Amino acid sequence: MARIPLRLGERADLSVPRGTPHMGARYDADAFGRFSEAIARFLGTGRFLFWQTLLVVGWIILNTIGLVRHWDPYPFILLNLAFSTQAAYAAPLILLAQNRQDDRDRASIARDRAVAARTQSDTEFLARELAAVRLALSDVVTTQDLEDSLTRLAERIAGQGNGHRGPRTLALGGTRRARRRAARGPPRACRARADGAIGPA
Repeated sequence: MARIPLRLGERADLSVPRGTPHMGARYDADAFGRFSEAIARFLGTGRFLFWQTLLVVGWIILNTIGLVRHWDPYPFILLNLAFSTQAAYAAPLILLAQNRQDDRDRASIARDRAVAARTQSDTEFLARELAAVRLALSDVVTTQDLEDSLTRLAERIAGQGNGHRGPRTLALGGTRRARRRAARGPPRACRARADGAIGPA
């Protein structure tokens, strides 16, 4: 039994057999939705109410006076039928327009939620980055630290210029004094003691 090769790339919709003609009229839901919204907007205006009131009043007057042939005598059954037909079509059109508006509102709310989520994530990311920058800058020397260090250094230099010698200067001075004392010999008191000890018994 030979296999029939299937080429899925040629046809996107496999629910309809190949070669079957599309029956029925083309229906554009978006165009009909726009039409229903236009009718619903017109029915909710003051202009529609004004012209409808004039039509009803003229209808009643023309079917009441005796100068014109009455095509819809009292109780105006044809007028009631016209109003019933208008209400029967107006209610679904208004509901369709409301459904389309609800769909747009839901899409707008979804977009607003996505934008709010992105904004929140960006804010959290920036907060983390600022915290990392603060931690990184906590060990960096600031201008105030440099000014304090320079002030202390200037005070030490000024103190040394006023006669305060440091430990190295004191050590050098002590060494020079020892050399001078060794060159002079022992003090006089030490010499007298030494002569008395060495003199005749």
